[in-house]
Amino acid sequence: MAAEEPEGRDKIRLTGSIQNDVLLPQSDEKTGAQRPSSDFLTNTYADLTASSRYVDAGVRMEYMQHPLPGFENDLKGWGIRHYYVKGRYQTLELTLGSFYEQFGSGFVLRTYEERSLGVDNALWGARLSFRPWKGVGLKMLSGKQRRYWHYNASLVSGGDVELALDEWLKGLSSHQTYLTLGASFVNKHEADEVVMADASHRLRLPRYVNAFDVRVKLQHGAFNWLAEYAWKSQDPSFDNGYIYRNGYVAMLSGSYSRRGMSLLLQAKRSVNMGFRSGRSLSGTSSFVNHLPAFTQEHTYALAALYPYATQPDGEWAYQASAGYKVPRGSTLGGRYGMGLKLNFSHVHSIRRNDKGGKGTDGYGSAFWAWGPSTYYQDLNLQVEKQLCPTTKMHFMYMNQLYNRTAIEGEGGMLRSDVFVADVKHKFGAKTALRTEVQYLRSKDGDRDWLFALAECSLAPAWMFTLSDLYNSGRTHIHYYQALVTFTPGAHRLQIGYGRTREGYNCAGGVCRHIPATKGWTLSYNYNF
Repeated sequence: MAAEEPEGRDKIRLTGSIQNDVLLPQSDEKTGAQRPSSDFLTNTYADLTASSRYVDAGVRMEYMQHPLPGFENDLKGWGIRHYYVKGRYQTLELTLGSFYEQFGSGFVLRTYEERSLGVDNALWGARLSFRPWKGVGLKMLSGKQRRYWHYNASLVSGGDVELALDEWLKGLSSHQTYLTLGASFVNKHEADEVVMADASHRLRLPRYVNAFDVRVKLQHGAFNWLAEYAWKSQDPSFDNGYIYRNGYVAMLSGSYSRRGMSLLLQAKRSVNMGFRSGRSLSGTSSFVNHLPAFTQEHTYALAALYPYATQPDGEWAYQASAGYKVPRGSTLGGRYGMGLKLNFSHVHSIRRNDKGGKGTDGYGSAFWAWGPSTYYQDLNLQVEKQLCPTTKMHFMYMNQLYNRTAIEGEGGMLRSDVFVADVKHKFGAKTALRTEVQYLRSKDGDRDWLFALAECSLAPAWMFTLSDLYNSGRTHIHYYQALVTFTPGAHRLQIGYGRTREGYNCAGGVCRHIPATKGWTLSYNYNF
């Protein structure tokens, strides 16, 4: 008879995941796709976590000795660069090793991983999280930031405090009112380096750069408000042309949500707010902070053809979004009702009064003054309608302005109209067919585009997808894809063949350039 396990003893739980993306590349004269020296390109990740009541530990192995196209300049290599031990006791949590953290909206600190962009700017050091009293949350951290296979030499340290006043004042929560105050501080200590203002004058670079953030969040019933302001001390860097000017970002956001209706209004102004752990670095993985784009992230191919990348040197950004569910039985809603969503995003340059270049204060900028350029604008209307018990339709129209010169460096202003029709039909309990037809109309850039997709799902494990992206306006190139996906339980296997166009892959205003490719693809994911 086996001995009984002592009461209260925790078992160690093992969890993890494997992600393997493979390309067997081919050359293609039409798209410009180049076949590298290796016949086998892959980005591979394996995570393992051991958890118990008081202690967690994790490790990640990454293999990119022959990385996918677009990642070869930064991520080539393999090894273990992410590992940690985390201890917990009551309201105290201490992490040693690699960790991710965000203060507020991320204006002064946000570290995260986004594998599709090659971003992993985790800090390696120590983080302490503590709730000493009810309604009070404290965080303190210090570490060096990861940049691909190395850690930057500078030291990033900081702290954050949040006060949930509704947990102290019961009169607030009893009236469905919740009020949170927050404040953050981040310091970067970086050694001096040689940066010349001209042939004979060297810049005196600040070894300490400080950033502060304050915020107020208020929720009352269906209403939510957030006001946040962040400030950064002088930080001459590659991004701003090595000028000595403070940076700041101010944001105001309000939303309303109840059953059948939603509304979002927000505005943001940022000036010289690029904050890197290395002043002379470029690329996506050296940012200490994050500036959200305030533009809608589209999932349809042509709506996402020209995505916006946040401009850290300064911008005005606005977004308004409204959603409404037309009731069933109404004249417009019909038998099944109808969903409507309207979104407007606009990003504009700030006005600058130039005062000088490298080694000077740079420029001045009146708070309310717009600059001469529109960076991005997107107005889109989406309609979702259940046509019958087995068929659902989604339609979208979008008008877009995309300043290619400001975002990519050249290309002028691209003006386009995008039309999308998406229909899903169920043939039975296990079989469904989804089809998409999209059209982008433009007189600029590559001009008109067409896209078509057919996706057949055979529950619970199979999916077959055919798609074609065709430039009918200038190049007359087809970017075709054929995919078969098999998902048995915790495994997911996808095999495909086709072309992809050269362009930018973006998420949250952060973008990475991806070259054109052609060949067989294999993707495998497993979670345990």
